[in-house]
Amino acid sequence: MKDQTFASPQVGIPDRLAPDAPAPKPPRSALRSRARWVWLAIVVMVAIAAYYTWPRVFGASRASASTNTPGANQVAGGRGGRGPVATPVVVVKATRGDIGEYITGLGNVTPIYTVTVKSRVDGQLMEVHYKEGDLVEKGAPLVEIDPRPYQVQLEQAEGALVRDQAMLDNAKVDLTRYEGLVKTDAIPEQQFATQKALVAQDEGVVRADQGQIDSAKLDLVYCHITAPITGRVGLRLVDPGNIVHATDTNGLLVITQVQPISVIFPVAEDQLPQFLPRFRAGQKLGVDAWNRDQTHKLGSGTLVTLDNQIDQTTGTVRLRADFPNADDALFPNQFVYARLLVEEKRGVTLIPTAAIQRTTLSTYVYLVKPDSTVTVRNITVGTAEGDQSQIVSGLAPGDEVVMTGVDKLNEGSKVSVQVQGQGGGSEPARATNPAGKQVGMTQ
Repeated sequence: MKDQTFASPQVGIPDRLAPDAPAPKPPRSALRSRARWVWLAIVVMVAIAAYYTWPRVFGASRASASTNTPGANQVAGGRGGRGPVATPVVVVKATRGDIGEYITGLGNVTPIYTVTVKSRVDGQLMEVHYKEGDLVEKGAPLVEIDPRPYQVQLEQAEGALVRDQAMLDNAKVDLTRYEGLVKTDAIPEQQFATQKALVAQDEGVVRADQGQIDSAKLDLVYCHITAPITGRVGLRLVDPGNIVHATDTNGLLVITQVQPISVIFPVAEDQLPQFLPRFRAGQKLGVDAWNRDQTHKLGSGTLVTLDNQIDQTTGTVRLRADFPNADDALFPNQFVYARLLVEEKRGVTLIPTAAIQRTTLSTYVYLVKPDSTVTVRNITVGTAEGDQSQIVSGLAPGDEVVMTGVDKLNEGSKVSVQVQGQGGGSEPARATNPAGKQVGMTQ
């Protein structure tokens, strides 16, 4: 058979079997997806470039604007060029003054005398002559207890005394008669001795009656309760109308002495040598009482005594200071900070504590020089009290040190100075050229 050639269309034949056939075009969705990825890459690259270049351009423009702004703190230098910008700072001057060295302890306000007033007799509480919180004087009437039962007892005792006194008088008359008869042997001597004993017995009865009278009078005095000390009365513990007893556990009221008043506070045993020799020599050591935040002084007093032993559990000894407390600023059982003045240092160099800078190796300040530059000056700090510190070495009165703005300074930095406390808190800023000559004043 002859070979026959079929001219059938190329249906289902792979591309590799038909190399001369044109390649099929990709679908439109694929082209769109590829274009989106290209644009996304371009946007990301533009964003990255803007992130790194924008701060430089923006910072340069701000610096240029700041440089051209009128009133900017600039220092002329070089040949017509612009020098470094002066840093605005607030400075303070070192002064000569006095500062105290204190020992501080958390103390408790304790009344010198505290009295719980109780009844010494049984009876009904009739009247109250005070108001809660009153300041009463010693001997002032406070409470009245029904005195009538004790008035009756007094009258009974006085009646018994009259009766027994009459019996005693009669016995004495008989004794006198028997004394004359026994001398003439008219009566036995035994009868005379018996009469003598009867007189002594009646005398004892009379004295007992007198004791009953005195006891009843004393009970009447106890019915009128007065203030045993001068002090402030607390809240009433028993209301009128109640029956009170001498054996009651609770009292009728409590009186505390508040003028003067004392503060008891501890100090460490290692601090005793700082003040004990002066105290034993008779010197009066001042003590100030401050509130718990140490922001307000409540009163000033003097050290009067100290405990006779050291508390071994805390290593402290308790001290007592008395305060006049004329304004009632100290309240019983109030917690206060007691500050014992150990030494008063006079004529020393002082600066605010805020101006002192510290590192692990040194203590220093930024000292302002006449050419309005700063230099680092190492100092030695002594006593610190409140917001002031003593400078033992490194500064002299009149030196200007930076207190605000130190975080922007280095050795030799130019500064625009404002002095604290002058001209409403500051003085006009001054700037100088590199040669140290003043060139301008800015407000």
